[in-house]
Amino acid sequence: MEKKRATNKSQGHRKRLRERFLNSGLKGFQDYEVLELLLSLNTPRKDTKQQAKGLMQAFGSFHRVMEADAKALCSVEGVGPANSFGIRLIKAAADRYLETRIINRDVIQDQDSLLAYLEHHMAHKDREIFLGIFLDAKNRVIASEVLFRGTLTASAVYPREVIARALHNEACAVIFAHNHPSGDVEPSAEDRRITRQLCLALKFSGIVVHDHMIVGKKGHYSFAGNGLVAEYMEEFNRFDRQ
Repeated sequence: MEKKRATNKSQGHRKRLRERFLNSGLKGFQDYEVLELLLSLNTPRKDTKQQAKGLMQAFGSFHRVMEADAKALCSVEGVGPANSFGIRLIKAAADRYLETRIINRDVIQDQDSLLAYLEHHMAHKDREIFLGIFLDAKNRVIASEVLFRGTLTASAVYPREVIARALHNEACAVIFAHNHPSGDVEPSAEDRRITRQLCLALKFSGIVVHDHMIVGKKGHYSFAGNGLVAEYMEEFNRFDRQ
């Protein structure tokens, strides 16, 4: 009898959460309640509140839970492959949704969609990733690829590999982006050196670099917006005139 009452209570609680979501979206939800709903997608008869709170305690924040891999999620007590399914699914679906918003779009004219994609894709990652967004002659996105992982250094970023990927995608232009896990989006001296190197190398190959963006948890930095891409291109033009 006690078990039946507990089950009914759990189902009633879950029903109320779902009705709240259907009526007003996620407005007013605490982070653990969102996780509770996601965990319930593949756990139809079991209360998932404690697992949701356990995930928040283990990872420290909602975005860290969403970035966790299946093994890390399942290391939390009560969370197994089945009831971590919702988290993995919604993260993958969000990635796909934001990517489809920029593919075949002119992201020079629609920077809001580009920023939304970049912030979701990399702002909260614990390791640096370096992304290439390849564009056609009308600045429409052809493809978005992770080109390098780990701390950004000249020894890690090879212009010839970037050029090879640009040619493979038949790109006329490219936008670079990488994240700063520290949250500080100010470019380092190494960031500047690499951006200059890539701008010059790609220009020699007939490929335009529109921008290099650094993304953090609370903002972004644009090399183009701060005049540095134009400065590097003027350097190339001076060299070319000699």
